[in-house]
Amino acid sequence: MDAFEILFTASFWVAAIRIASPLIFATMGELICERAGVLNLGIEGIMVAGAFAGWVTVYAGGDLWMGVAIAALAGAMFGLLHGTLTVPLGLSQHVVGIGITLLATSLTYFTYRVVLPQVSSPPRIEPFRNWAVPYLSDIPILGPALFNQTPLTYLAFVTVAVVAWVLYRTPLGLAVRAAGENPAAVEAQGMSVTAIRMGAVMVGSALMAVGGAFLTMSAFNSFFFEMVNGRGWICIALVVFGSWRPGKALLGAILFAAFDAYQVRLQQITGGVVPYQIFLMMPYVLSILALVVMARRATYPKALMIPYQKGER
Repeated sequence: MDAFEILFTASFWVAAIRIASPLIFATMGELICERAGVLNLGIEGIMVAGAFAGWVTVYAGGDLWMGVAIAALAGAMFGLLHGTLTVPLGLSQHVVGIGITLLATSLTYFTYRVVLPQVSSPPRIEPFRNWAVPYLSDIPILGPALFNQTPLTYLAFVTVAVVAWVLYRTPLGLAVRAAGENPAAVEAQGMSVTAIRMGAVMVGSALMAVGGAFLTMSAFNSFFFEMVNGRGWICIALVVFGSWRPGKALLGAILFAAFDAYQVRLQQITGGVVPYQIFLMMPYVLSILALVVMARRATYPKALMIPYQKGER
């Protein structure tokens, strides 16, 4: 099989969709935050905390969906902290976000050592299993890729549809977008900019944590600290790539995941002739190039990263 034929195999697209799933959750979470005017750089740490919270819940005897719920709750709590510091208090969103990442990662490491003090290798859990959609999963290439995945992958795609519908078809979505564009107009309508931004950050952070939980409960069956591996930072770039629109951000996540899946298969074809670091670098280089092209035409929320106090004009 040559490098071009890889693109037309079912296994390649199955892997791409699986790799994209945690990115979709986290990207939607970041998009919600930024649409409301808050840059959440705590995404990397929140994903680590979500991965651990979901995994340890199942390991302690909870079912898989309870693990997802606990992960989302943990993410929302970090979102509450982030929102409190950046929205009503108006502290630097950059500094607070990095602080949240450090806090979430360190707290996760501490909790892991307290819960499992004598464990040298992470215990395994029973993760989500693939669920094949009848008839649709039999479609060549597309069927296995889209309709023979775990329930969390299906939930990721549903999340995109829900976020798009809420943002563009409901009064709540209009309020969120207005908070990121013109918060004074939101206040003029008698709504609380603080409440809208705080809620957006909490919901967005919950989705980021679910993205992390996907790694331990769907992609793998155990927890280790390097598993997020920069995915949070990629999701921030995907929001820009998608011009702050859910549909375009979804395509960006799938594109990056396809690059990642492709480089793994290219390594197998070359048989070690080319240093593997070149292949590992490929998805990020191609993503940067795509980001440069798309970002030139992107229109960002005008009030992004700008604190707002009640009564300001």
